[in-house]
Amino acid sequence: MLHTLAIVLPLVWLGWLVLTEWVPMFPLNDLKPGNRGPRLLAAAINYPFPLAIAAGITVDTGWSVTGAMALCGLVLAGHVASWWLPYFGFSTAAQRDVYRRDYARTLKILPTEGRDVVIDVQHLVVGVLTLLMTGTTAAVTMGT
Repeated sequence: MLHTLAIVLPLVWLGWLVLTEWVPMFPLNDLKPGNRGPRLLAAAINYPFPLAIAAGITVDTGWSVTGAMALCGLVLAGHVASWWLPYFGFSTAAQRDVYRRDYARTLKILPTEGRDVVIDVQHLVVGVLTLLMTGTTAAVTMGT
């Protein structure tokens, strides 16, 4: 059961990204023709990760599961660097510009006052899925 969950969660994570990055669902996302290029680049960078994680768990050898765990660590670090650090005031000018251009109008449940970057619901779900994916992958890694 745990192996199955560790394979399925990265695919759910990927499915959520594809859905929210390509299907207009305002105010959950704010897709504009002008941000298609950055979305294509983000897809090229992000989409291979969950596929490789699921593959590593599927192959189920010591090296493949360890590799999947390392990739989960990278995904988690990327999420924290992209959303949580900026939310707590550690953002670059480029992150603030992207936020204003692509995410300022999206749905939020966290406090926004005094924040340059606020994590929207779309990326809160990504964060929860990332934690679940990382946790199940860690459990499989410790079990092998």
